[in-house]
Amino acid sequence: MSIVAEPADHVVTESRPRTVAPTPKRRRRSTGTVVATSVTYAILVVIAVIYIMPFLIQVATSFKTDADAAGNPVSLIPQTWTTAAYTKLFLNSDFPTWFKNSAIVTIVVTLGRVFFNSLAGYALARLNFRGRGIVFAGLVAVMSVPMVVLLIPKFLVINQLGIYDSYAGMIVPLLTDAAGVFIMKNFFESIPQSVEEQARIDGAGTFRVFWSIVLPMARPALITIVILSFQGSWNELAHFIVSTQDPALTTLTKGVAGLASGQLSQGSQYPIKLAAAALMTIPVAVLFFIFQRRIMNNSEGAVKE
Repeated sequence: MSIVAEPADHVVTESRPRTVAPTPKRRRRSTGTVVATSVTYAILVVIAVIYIMPFLIQVATSFKTDADAAGNPVSLIPQTWTTAAYTKLFLNSDFPTWFKNSAIVTIVVTLGRVFFNSLAGYALARLNFRGRGIVFAGLVAVMSVPMVVLLIPKFLVINQLGIYDSYAGMIVPLLTDAAGVFIMKNFFESIPQSVEEQARIDGAGTFRVFWSIVLPMARPALITIVILSFQGSWNELAHFIVSTQDPALTTLTKGVAGLASGQLSQGSQYPIKLAAAALMTIPVAVLFFIFQRRIMNNSEGAVKE
């Protein structure tokens, strides 16, 4: 019996051009969204201009003549550009002495606050001693008291200690501040205690653990303290009014306040006053722009348990 296989049907497939699905068109933003975004940006621009305008007027006026500053006080373009205000400020006034005093006080106060605020913050965060809760409650209470209320007691204490009219009277009361201790305490509490326990097992003492282990991990908080301390002591005025009277110890804030109140006499002299104010803002602005990205960046120094 023979089996004959039938020939398979030859299937011919017709080649057809491949059709490409049309790409969906990008949805256009609605008119309402565009209008809302434009209005938002316009409002932000107006707010930015209002905020920065006084500073621009200050800088522009410092390069004007006295007559131009009095006649066109808000003009951003001086009719006659001149550096007479800066020349008079440095050569015919006590501005260099004011700047020196502010620099000395600010540097010492900033370093002192970094050290003492860190010590106090670590003690409140880690050390178990009797009355710790009361100390912390007193710290919070001090933060809520207006500084103006403490001016007279501060003057009495400075005078009683015999440090009135001296660098010590200007510096010592500012070496610590409640806000700085509060910031450091909160940051130290966010650091795992396992890091310190391992160091203690290796034989490190309390101060060694603080100085070599914990403090380097608190760099974001330290930078925050540096900026706040520098800005606060550089711009301090009320404390220097009650702690000094000697013209040789005048700081920038007292000196510029004296200029603004008519210390130079002979007319308004807006250019020299605003030139002094503009120069006074430079150190704080430079420090802030250098370290602004490092302020309280809690992601740095984080340790996983």
